Amino acid sequence: MTTQPTRTAGTETGGRVVHPIEQESFRRLRARLDTSHFAPLTRAVVERVIHSAADLEYATDLVCDERTLETAHAALHAGAPVVVDVEMVAAGITRRETVCRLKEAKAGPELTRSAHAIRLAYEQVGPGALWVIGCAPTALEELLLLDADPALVIGLPVGFVGAAESKAALRESGLPAVSNVSEKGGSAVAAAALNALLYTPLARPTTPLTKENA
Repeated sequence: MTTQPTRTAGTETGGRVVHPIEQESFRRLRARLDTSHFAPLTRAVVERVIHSAADLEYATDLVCDERTLETAHAALHAGAPVVVDVEMVAAGITRRETVCRLKEAKAGPELTRSAHAIRLAYEQVGPGALWVIGCAPTALEELLLLDADPALVIGLPVGFVGAAESKAALRESGLPAVSNVSEKGGSAVAAAALNALLYTPLARPTTPLTKENA
């Protein structure tokens, strides 16, 4: 018989009430996988991506850098726009409004609808945004052609055609990014990576030591 976690009041983390089921899920995750060696934001991203997919392999499949995440985290909490490739990614991001232009986009002879949506979104938000791509490799490919100057690209599209290649191109571009090596990915994991940064509060500044507060 499967034991269900006790349903008690959630706790608050960074101003967010965490449901007891989520708490238990992360407890079980950490019991099966030691994530203590990861730097703080990297650990947050890795754990939340694994949590979203119940897939421990993301611990070695994800590619991210702590300093890159620190810069992106600051930009996100300062109000930088968040752009997503599909509404499913937008639905998974629960604490920030997002930009998704897929409904207005149109496919052309040499342009997919997803790629056109990225063009439209860039025209709207300009440089400095965080881009969250979890569905279409062509959306990520189009972003790499633009001079988007992103704060971060979460490039986790899924599929057997173009997904791994587009993520490899993202890493080769030198843009600040979260990606993974394999063909897997998807809207849920892409949203989870962004949520990990959203749910992690900014560190409180240390008060300088002066004669008054010494």
